[in-house]
Amino acid sequence: MNLSQLETLLTISKTMSFRKAGELLNLTQPAVSAQIKSLEDEFKTVLIDRNQPVTLTDSGKLFLEHAEQILNTVDNLKQKLADLNQVPQGHIVLGTTTSIAIQILPRILSYFQDQFPLIKTTILSMSSSQIVAQIENGTVDIGIGYLLEKSPSLVSSVLYYDTFELVVSPEHPLAQHSHATMDMLKDVPLIMLSPDTVGRRFADEVFRKHNIHPHVVMDLSSSEEVKRMVELNLGAAIVSKLTISNELKRGTIKFVQIRELETAHPVGVMYRSGRYLNSAMQQFLNDLKGMPENQFVSSE
Repeated sequence: MNLSQLETLLTISKTMSFRKAGELLNLTQPAVSAQIKSLEDEFKTVLIDRNQPVTLTDSGKLFLEHAEQILNTVDNLKQKLADLNQVPQGHIVLGTTTSIAIQILPRILSYFQDQFPLIKTTILSMSSSQIVAQIENGTVDIGIGYLLEKSPSLVSSVLYYDTFELVVSPEHPLAQHSHATMDMLKDVPLIMLSPDTVGRRFADEVFRKHNIHPHVVMDLSSSEEVKRMVELNLGAAIVSKLTISNELKRGTIKFVQIRELETAHPVGVMYRSGRYLNSAMQQFLNDLKGMPENQFVSSE
């Protein structure tokens, strides 16, 4: 058995085709067939049902699980060896919310990439609950988002605290108030974040505590979309305080303080417990945790 045979089996499981696997691996179809046949002969079992479409047998599925573990172990070993006596380098897949990606990450990454040009970063935008799931399944290396319930599978560290605030257009009736009460929102059309976001779950909880059934006219997936609708005076909204600094400066939206919303929510960095951290991830985490809070919350 050799690693190329395992890679061939893995590719066939994804493409469901000997021909497509050969094209991806730059092998002829007979060479692909020969590699699989050699594995089957060595382990005295049939790994692949060769009827169309090609599928793995039960033995093949079990074999694939171990093949993936072996290939991951080899990849980690290669990375560890490459990290020895080298400047930080590698690839980081960051998962974060759209608002953090727009408002916070540029300040962080502009410094980081100037210092460590050999480190490549890929940014995926998603909700905080999705960040946790993507870290746990290995799609995301490091997440930056609202810290939810403690999970034994994650290592997390608080970076700063955020609050959610009511915002309106300057033309909105509530814009004349610097302060408002929850009762004043009973019949106000609201543009809300989608139900899977931390901000929406928090707002819904506050409404429930005050026996208010909010008049939600629109659900949107990010604070950036919500703010654009507020600027058009299509409704009031509850969004992250850290996302509205530019709009407040331009005067396109107005902040209305509501005491019941004044709850601090921790925002932090997280990664999977027990995973190997290559030099790129180690450097990024060290720099991130060493930054003062005002580096994150200061206005542009």
